[in-house]
Amino acid sequence: EVRLVESGGGLVQPGGSLRLSCAASGFTFGRSTMTWVRQAPGKRVEWVASISGGALSTDYADFVKDRYTISRDNAKNMLYLQMDSLKPEDTAVYFCQRDMSRGQGTQVTVSS
Repeated sequence: EVRLVESGGGLVQPGGSLRLSCAASGFTFGRSTMTWVRQAPGKRVEWVASISGGALSTDYADFVKDRYTISRDNAKNMLYLQMDSLKPEDTAVYFCQRDMSRGQGTQVTVSS
């Protein structure tokens, strides 16, 4: 059974940073492309970033390029999202995703 558990969200001031983590189990993590998506209140889920199984390839939505960094530790079955220069419009629930499976999400709130 695929299990994804996100953590690391919280309240941060504009311009601040957070690092999200996702603990994965139940599948061959190192062979799976992993993705972060987010959902703001009243909005659809939007793709944020993806990373290939071997971490050789990453891709980012235009609105997070140069601010967010996706990474992974295949030895630990962990996925990460380093978020810098956060903006109020980054406020959302962030989910890690593998194929169509997501965790419960972690809330990120950017506010002064």
